[in-house]
Amino acid sequence: MRKLFNTNFNNESVHFMLLVLRVSIGAFMAIHGFQKLQWVLAGGEVQFGDPIGLGPAVSLYLTIFAEFFCSILLILGLATRLALIPLIVTMLVAVLVVHAPDGFDKKELGLHFLAVFLFLLVSGPGRFSIDTAIGKNASRRRR
Repeated sequence: MRKLFNTNFNNESVHFMLLVLRVSIGAFMAIHGFQKLQWVLAGGEVQFGDPIGLGPAVSLYLTIFAEFFCSILLILGLATRLALIPLIVTMLVAVLVVHAPDGFDKKELGLHFLAVFLFLLVSGPGRFSIDTAIGKNASRRRR
């Protein structure tokens, strides 16, 4: 019972859960991006919204870049904070522009993604990431 109310951090557990969070949220978002990527690869006319005035095709390609390719980087923990910026922007556009007139039920998923992406931007990828491995190798070379 004492363990349930313990407020001390176990660093190993935190780093493991950052890995779990990165991989799971990245996979969930990559699925959305992969569906859009399949539309593009199938050819045909681009039918996508133009929420910020860049044109439907550009909006679709930017969304695919964020949702699929940046999610893969997030899963790997490679350039994590940099990869999170397009994901955060995409979720802000989805929530504040695309679903602005809609009720909370339509905005909720985007807000969930946004909250997790903001958390990961602040926390970083954790120990179990390529970013950390690169950082360790770079500090070894400086010595």
